[in-house]
Amino acid sequence: MEHSKNQEALLRELNQFTRRTHSLDEVYIFDLILCDNDIDRDGDCFSDTALDELRKRFVGVTGIFDHDPRSGNQTARIFHTELSADPERKTITGKDYVCLRANAYMIRTAQNADLIREIDGGIKKEVSISCAISQKRCSVCGANLLRDACGHIRGKDYGGVPCHTILDGVTDVFEWSFVAVPAQRGAGVTKKLGGLPCDPEKDALRRSVGRLTETVGSLTDALRRDVIRLCFRDGSNACAKALAHAAEHLDAEALLSLRKSLQDGLAAPDPAPQLPSAPAAPSADAGSPLSAYRFGRGEG
Repeated sequence: MEHSKNQEALLRELNQFTRRTHSLDEVYIFDLILCDNDIDRDGDCFSDTALDELRKRFVGVTGIFDHDPRSGNQTARIFHTELSADPERKTITGKDYVCLRANAYMIRTAQNADLIREIDGGIKKEVSISCAISQKRCSVCGANLLRDACGHIRGKDYGGVPCHTILDGVTDVFEWSFVAVPAQRGAGVTKKLGGLPCDPEKDALRRSVGRLTETVGSLTDALRRDVIRLCFRDGSNACAKALAHAAEHLDAEALLSLRKSLQDGLAAPDPAPQLPSAPAAPSADAGSPLSAYRFGRGEG
C-alpha cells in the first residue's frame, strides 16, 4: 500500500511535465545518482552548497547520450530530485557521504524497449552531468583556480589530506547523459563543466600546463623543505614548530617571502654585549666618609 502511494506521488510530479495525464503503465520511471560530495577520479568534489543548488536546478532537465545535444538524442527527463545522506559512509576527507538522487521518466515506446531492458539489466547505468560553475577552489589554500593559479598539486597530501578542488557557485545546468566511463567512484558520474565540446588544442594545452604544474610543485616542495630547515636551524621550540607547521600550507610565493625573512634574520649581526659600567669616581667632597662605589654596594 505504501509503495503504491509513493508511485502515485511520483506520478503526480511526473505529470507536471507532460501535456496530458499519463498512467503508470504508460511510463517507465527509474532512479539515478547524479553526483556526490566525495573526491572523484579527476580530483574534484562538489561542496554541500553546490549539491543543493544542483538539486533545485536539475528538476525538468533532459537526459541524452554522451553529451551529444542533438534533439533526437533525448531519452528521458528528470522530474524529482533530493539529497540523500549516509552517515555510515564517509568521504575520502572524512565527511558524511551525501549524494544527489533523481527520478527520471521515459514514455514507453517500441523504440526504447531495448533501452529500458538495458537499464533494468544494469548495462546502461553510469551517468554524467553537464553544468557551469563560477568557483573551483583549491582545498589547501582556497584559491579560485578558474582565476588564479596556485602551487598545490591535486592528489598530493598536505597535512594528511589529499589536495583536491572544490566545485562551487553553480550558475547553470545543461543536461545529464548516459556514459561509459564515470569519474565519480560512488555515484558513477562524469562531469563536463560548461557543456563545451572537446577541443584537442585546449586538451594539449592542459597537458602542458599539467606538466609545468608538476615541475613547479617539485620545486615548491624543495623550497618548503629549505624553509622548514631554517625554522629549526637554532633548535626546536614551540615557535619553530608553529612556523614549520604553517610552512606546510603556504604556496611558493609565501614560502619565498618567509625564507627571505628567515635568512635576513640569520644574517643580522648579534647585538654587542653590554659591558658593566665603570665604578663612579670618588666624591670630590673630602669631608664625606663614603664613596659612591661603597654606597652603591651598601657598605659602610
